[in-house]
Amino acid sequence: MKYLPLNPSIFVQNRQRFTERMEKNAIAIFNSNDELPTNGDQLYRFKQNSDLFWLTGIEQEDSMLILFPGNPDPKFREVLVLVRPNELKEKWDGHRLRVDEARTISGIQTIVWLDVIDGLLQPWIHIADTIYLNSNENDRKSNLVAVRDYRYAAMMKERYPLHQYRRSAKILRDLRAIKTALEIEVMQKAIDITDNTFRRLLQFIRPGVMEYEIEAEIFHSFLSKRATGTAYGSIIASGDRARVLHYVENNQECKDGELILMDFGAEYGNYCADLTRTVPVSGKFGRRQKTVYNACLHLHHYAASILKPGISIVDYTEKVGDEATVVFQKIGLLRKSDVKNEDPENRAYRKYLYHGISHHLGIDVHDLGTRIEPIKAGMVFTIEPGIYIEEEKMGIRIENNYWITKNGNKDLMKNIPMTVEDIEALMKR
Repeated sequence: MKYLPLNPSIFVQNRQRFTERMEKNAIAIFNSNDELPTNGDQLYRFKQNSDLFWLTGIEQEDSMLILFPGNPDPKFREVLVLVRPNELKEKWDGHRLRVDEARTISGIQTIVWLDVIDGLLQPWIHIADTIYLNSNENDRKSNLVAVRDYRYAAMMKERYPLHQYRRSAKILRDLRAIKTALEIEVMQKAIDITDNTFRRLLQFIRPGVMEYEIEAEIFHSFLSKRATGTAYGSIIASGDRARVLHYVENNQECKDGELILMDFGAEYGNYCADLTRTVPVSGKFGRRQKTVYNACLHLHHYAASILKPGISIVDYTEKVGDEATVVFQKIGLLRKSDVKNEDPENRAYRKYLYHGISHHLGIDVHDLGTRIEPIKAGMVFTIEPGIYIEEEKMGIRIENNYWITKNGNKDLMKNIPMTVEDIEALMKR
């Protein structure tokens, strides 16, 4: 790992939170992700299962976690399973965790090698009444490949058909949505790296620069600050390409007079930052660009003013839509007749703001959490309104990350330049 060691109390607390939600006399089993092939003998860069990392801090492949709070033998109530280090494999693929290293990272004292776990696990299963198994229940999931979690669940149900089975994901959806103060410290580190990078970009951007050159600067800056890399594929969209929400080609020239929308964030300690800023390629906003930018900034501040415990994302989005309707009339995008005759299922403002305003953020950039129930203190959300005008070939989005508090929220990106004046002043320098 490139990042400095995280506080193991993060994972100790997370395991405690999970076991408190387990049924009596239950065992929970978590598996690492698969190593996935690309072509030939190559593999994609390994990315740990987010739930397993959230509980252990372990990034290594072929790992497992077993939680059995009712195990009669106390030393087996928390068990971390790792692949046994092999001298020949390490010559090819590098160092694998030793027992003392795994204990330091995770706070788990009992470490067992993968090649002996089956003999230990079976008697534990026989004692337990209920088995918790994990699955990916992110609402945006689109992968239809039978990954390890599902293959393991099928094997367990065939081997132990008379046990009760429960979904760990149902508990983790609630728990992972509420960030502890220790988790926020790691997220703030990812955000601070992103802040530093954005300030560097304001000195780098100029007419004639290529979008991919900006992307390269982002990656260089992240790695130089110990980030693992990008939290997601960076969007570097100049001119009309800014209206494409997930534009990732990043292969065009940035031209004088255009705006450039940059949506990027660092990943540090497997926690994500998610920033969007829209800046003028020349270093100075045009009059109309400034008007639309300030309208978007107004929507951002309005959304921040109402994103508090108790409101649901559905109601929150509807209120921001109401405000957008007013703002879009002021800047000449909508007429009163457009609003009067709008389809309630496809409101008039949606022509210029056609995505959601916020999403959960954490270990995953689109993290686990509710979309329907009232939001709670401890959750972290993005706020990212946008204005996309096809006839003006313009797209503007402004995004910060907010930690929900008991009485409101805290802008974790409050130090990152956001106003027209601040951006222009930094670009002028």
